[in-house]
Amino acid sequence: MGRLVIVSNRAPSIDGSTDSGGLVVALKDALGKGGGLWIGGAPEQQEAPSDSIVWHDRRDFSVGLVEWEPELYRDFYLGYCNSVLWPAFHGRVDLIDVQGRYAEAYATVNKRLARMIAQNLREDDQIWVHDYQLIPLAQELKALRVRNRIGFFLHVPLPDLHTFMAIPDWQNVARWFSAYDLVGFQTSRDLRHMINIFQHGLRGELRANGNIGIDGREVALGAFPISIDVEGFREFAVKGAAGTAPAPLPRLIGVDRLDYSKGLPQRLAGYGEFLEKYPGYRSNVSLLQIAPPTRNSVNAYKAIRAELEHLAGRINGRFGTVEWTPVQYLHRALTREELAVLFRYSRVGLVTPLFDGMNLVAKEYVAAQDEDDPGVLILSQFAGAAEEMSEALIVNPHDASDIAETIKTALDMPLSERIERHDALYRKLKKHDVTYWTSSFLKRLSPSPVSVLPYHRAI
Repeated sequence: MGRLVIVSNRAPSIDGSTDSGGLVVALKDALGKGGGLWIGGAPEQQEAPSDSIVWHDRRDFSVGLVEWEPELYRDFYLGYCNSVLWPAFHGRVDLIDVQGRYAEAYATVNKRLARMIAQNLREDDQIWVHDYQLIPLAQELKALRVRNRIGFFLHVPLPDLHTFMAIPDWQNVARWFSAYDLVGFQTSRDLRHMINIFQHGLRGELRANGNIGIDGREVALGAFPISIDVEGFREFAVKGAAGTAPAPLPRLIGVDRLDYSKGLPQRLAGYGEFLEKYPGYRSNVSLLQIAPPTRNSVNAYKAIRAELEHLAGRINGRFGTVEWTPVQYLHRALTREELAVLFRYSRVGLVTPLFDGMNLVAKEYVAAQDEDDPGVLILSQFAGAAEEMSEALIVNPHDASDIAETIKTALDMPLSERIERHDALYRKLKKHDVTYWTSSFLKRLSPSPVSVLPYHRAI
């Protein structure tokens, strides 16, 4: 078996200093077993274009950094990736901004990256490409006569056929997906969408094994719900809580990037309706909303920030007192250690995106809880996590009344029911942790025949 080669838009740190969370935790063990490589963009893009990968050897694997010209990277990332693909994949076709230079930059970055990767491959390497920034990469590699096994995992949701068709040249995007040997998704929902797109866009033929035939070759498909390092995050919570005082009031908590897909205005509207309808809870609960900035130069993100700040101010002005602030709003990132303690000391976790691939905040909230006195997870029906986490309180994030009533249900829930729901969620979470996710995908990508786990069947 050759090396595992990971390719993503951003590379991990070259010294391991930021390995505490995210994708690197999931993949570092698999990379370390065979001297793997991780190739991605440098943290800061430089003026000089990149003609080759700059390698840095870590103890566990090697990191290859690629640098792009700032203008090219802007049109690639803020342009095509986040002004075309991101809104389309999250069902916001009204926000798609079509510019010719965006598509050109997207194609250029993937073509140049493929050329650099091809120069560093061995015959038995396996390649695992991550997320929507690099969908064309397999097609570009195969144009260079690369014959290695290439897998792709989409971390964001995949929309239905009619929404997907809003992407300019959508059939070409579908063909990029079809160039991979294995395409993985967060949910069976997204998997069904891909099959439908292949069938109607590329005349794909669904096979009995769940794969799909396109142009004389077979593309393997599967749902592989990503997870977290359950024990590691729980340890952060337990250790941190030992030296931290609990919140003075029962706390609701939301932690989301400041993005229009996260349903933040709808969440605040639901919380405001809860306070309006149930005045007995005023001065007796609080909402902590943490929303780190993201993509501030894109107009849609400026708008969502202004709307969120307006709503938080309106709720505080309407219901707040000198002694009590209903909404605490933080527009900055916190460390995973800090978040773990906040989750543990929060009675309700609010995870209410309008459309999400998975949403790992839901899993982190469950992992952080005290099993003897756990909080309650409120989860959007449109989060990928809802497929696995049915013991959460499932809500429609578009319905403020539903959110308000569910908040009351969560706060009033007896301890016995809280323990029962948390125990069921935690047992599933521990069984299907991040190691399970990694090994499941790589088993399917392996060229040797392996059985398909029922957990990942498409049909």
